Amino acid sequence: MAQALTIEELLALPATVDLPTAGRAFGIGRTKAHELARSGTFPCHVLRIGSTYRVGRAAILRALDIDDPAFTLTTPTQVIDIAS
Repeated sequence: MAQALTIEELLALPATVDLPTAGRAFGIGRTKAHELARSGTFPCHVLRIGSTYRVGRAAILRALDIDDPAFTLTTPTQVIDIAS
């Protein structure tokens, strides 16, 4: 079993990662990650581009139920009603 990534490492991932890196997020080794991707049972959505697999950081974080600070508003937004 692969050493799982820490929350800090997960949050520092780029927008997409290769399958072995995504597997590490779940504590899954390279061979098992490829097996799960081929069978369509990887823990999150996997993109297949030719013979290459890519996994989005957002999909990994969603599957692990981790809030992505990149999508969290830090200040309230003001709503403007343009219909009136």
